[in-house]
Amino acid sequence: MPDNWKHRSSGMLCLSCMYFMVKSNDAKEPTKVGRCRRHAPSMQGWPVMFTTDWCGDHKLNENCV
Repeated sequence: MPDNWKHRSSGMLCLSCMYFMVKSNDAKEPTKVGRCRRHAPSMQGWPVMFTTDWCGDHKLNENCV
């Protein structure tokens, strides 16, 4: 029986989430790291995420290309 949920999260990556903020750098090169601002920061700050990570709190960023 095929798995209907396989690759379900492929469209819900951090890169396309409105809560994800890509880390800026001075070299103007694309980075693969950013911060998730979905929940309040902890004592260590905002959680560090890769653009390919995903979670159940994803909300599509309409301004994302």
